[in-house]
Amino acid sequence: MAALVATVPYLVLKAAWLGGSRIGIPEGSVLLDPGPFFVVANSVTVAMDACVIVLALVLTRPWGLRVPGWSLIVPAFVATGLLTPILTGYPGQLLIRALGVETDTAAARAVRKPFLEPWVFDLVYGGFIVQGLALAGLFVPYARQRWGHRWQGVPGQRLPSPTGVVAGAAAVAGLVVGATYLYWGFGGSAGLSALQRAERTADWTVVSVIHAACALGAGLGAVSLARGRSWGRGGMRWPLAVAWTGSAAALSWGAWLAIAALGGEFEGAGATSSNWLTYAGQMITGLLGVAVITRFLMAHRIADLMAHRMARRADRPM
Repeated sequence: MAALVATVPYLVLKAAWLGGSRIGIPEGSVLLDPGPFFVVANSVTVAMDACVIVLALVLTRPWGLRVPGWSLIVPAFVATGLLTPILTGYPGQLLIRALGVETDTAAARAVRKPFLEPWVFDLVYGGFIVQGLALAGLFVPYARQRWGHRWQGVPGQRLPSPTGVVAGAAAVAGLVVGATYLYWGFGGSAGLSALQRAERTADWTVVSVIHAACALGAGLGAVSLARGRSWGRGGMRWPLAVAWTGSAAALSWGAWLAIAALGGEFEGAGATSSNWLTYAGQMITGLLGVAVITRFLMAHRIADLMAHRMARRADRPM
């Protein structure tokens, strides 16, 4: 129920904007005169948030166990990717403000264009955080019930060497992306436009750190899955969770930032070559992580099928 209620603010605002309302939009905002990109983007994001309602129903209704696995895993993966940086980054921004850290600068205020009223971000991001927590709380027990021990893996069991190469590539790509975001987040200027350097604030640093952590997590989790390295007593569940979350966030946000840059109106406007390479690096890291996760899950699915066949043969009368 919490996930369903949390979608209401976003859906209502988006529907109002599509209908021509100016609620939450300040004077001078580009949203007052939206082009085709904004109309399409708003329509798509409304559909995506509506999918949260469907996903919550699938995870809570008895018939949800009969839904084809891929039709659940894909939206769950995208939801994980889009919501994780918000779920971690927005509270982080609120925390540094509570600690008295200056989150804005005169230079940033001078060049920043009006976009949305501050209360819109509080309302919408608060809803996203509730959605993320609710969906995570629903998906984990659902996955445990439907797929059992398959997603836990066997510590020490390595995947085939080609998968190890893919995992290594994911780690290298994640390291490059993570280092780039950390460099920009903590003051580095190479590869950024003059406008991006002027707009950089403590909030921007928090977002950069989150993107870096997700890319690094995708690579680290992929390598652990490929090598069969467990983390503590949880078997392979923690490496799988980190690989899943990091890969989803890297792929989803890399794609979203690239789309925003193509639109030329969002924060991605004026993206530099370094920005484009970083977005591509995020998506590559995520895709490589997905390949390793898929191979990990398929390996245990095949093992389950073989064990089932052996058990059936053993039960046959001689």
